[in-house]
Amino acid sequence: MITTILTTIINWIQNVIVEMGPWGIALLMAIESCNIPLPSEAILPFAGYMVTKGAFSIHTAALYGAIGCVLGSIPSYYLGYFGGRKFIEKYGKYFLISHHDLEIADKWVEKYGDWSFFICRMLPVVRTFISLPAGILKAKKRFFFTFTFFGSLIWSYLLIYAGVKLGENTQTLKHIWHKFDALIIIICLILGCIYIWHHFKNLKNS
Repeated sequence: MITTILTTIINWIQNVIVEMGPWGIALLMAIESCNIPLPSEAILPFAGYMVTKGAFSIHTAALYGAIGCVLGSIPSYYLGYFGGRKFIEKYGKYFLISHHDLEIADKWVEKYGDWSFFICRMLPVVRTFISLPAGILKAKKRFFFTFTFFGSLIWSYLLIYAGVKLGENTQTLKHIWHKFDALIIIICLILGCIYIWHHFKNLKNS
């Protein structure tokens, strides 16, 4: 059942990028940044694969990926900004945000200050929920959104480049998998399970 659901999601991701091009990348990355578990690890490698098909350049794909992250971070940031810690502590579970997640964010900000938002944008899982705590902590908007853009840009380049290399070597590596889709499904399955386990474990312990 999980495989069927993931296959449907992957097909949808691919169709969005094929039909909408770079704006499809931006849309999907915006959804991820809105605390919705749609892993960028499943979005950007396929964008890289499309780069090898000549649909758009790697620079365009990375730029729109970063733009999407910023756009998706805006509602999450302001939800935390105006809702405050009490709101998130009470209703955060509906956004898959636990007390433990807030504590992690607090520690990152305490240790690295505004630079924590730049670093967190290049970390799996953490990058998805960092906007809400940033809003709660009243992070300076100009720093938060600037660091979000550049951190996400680097993250986008890395995953898109991985997709490019996979796309260039599909024939060489075809003995490992039958289709590129299969690899993406496996990646999404693993990351999805880690994401869900991580968040629901913390929510249960909150």
